[in-house]
Amino acid sequence: MRLILLGPPGAGKGTQAQRIVEKHGLPQLSTGDMLRAAILAETEVGKRVKAVLDSGKLVSDDIVIAIVSERIDQPDCANGFILDGFPRTLVQADATEAMLAAKGIDLSVVIELRVNDKELVRRVSGRYSCASCGSVYHDTDHKPGVEGVCDKCGSTHFKRRPDDNAETMTQRLEVYYKETSPLIGYYYAKGKLKSVDGMAEMDVVTSQIEAILADL
Repeated sequence: MRLILLGPPGAGKGTQAQRIVEKHGLPQLSTGDMLRAAILAETEVGKRVKAVLDSGKLVSDDIVIAIVSERIDQPDCANGFILDGFPRTLVQADATEAMLAAKGIDLSVVIELRVNDKELVRRVSGRYSCASCGSVYHDTDHKPGVEGVCDKCGSTHFKRRPDDNAETMTQRLEVYYKETSPLIGYYYAKGKLKSVDGMAEMDVVTSQIEAILADL
């Protein structure tokens, strides 16, 4: 089972991806995590990434694809994976399709979480996380069971991303609609797209996703 979760920032992709990981045991592949791991492991691709970053440039699509390809070849991806935050553009989507085809594998499904802009801004501006384990909370939607104490690890230290505010979120949405939302039509044309109501309660969204996965 190889899947992509699509949707704008704040749609709940991270939360739902983690639930899929816990239930199905699929690795969640984050390009940021993979880039950092490759640098630490000093792989050939990791050395290229370090050189690019050290020069102050952005990592090119071909390097990111190489990192993803390298990661997919690892044993824990044999039964599938979740791509998190990638691909982001049509160029990256085409490159991903070609890379998977070269391995003789295909995407199982692309799941789009639909949420309106006003709700996204509200969600993101109220979001914070545990500084120790990264568990995500919200000022109104998802507070810790005991105020000021992380449910998962018991830490009392929390943090907010500096870009989790209404102004920055509006800018991020503009980038999403320009660069990433075209992927919805791209995967629909390939017969891979399924959509769920991201406005629903988290457990309801999870149920919608599980229904899709059960049909694969």
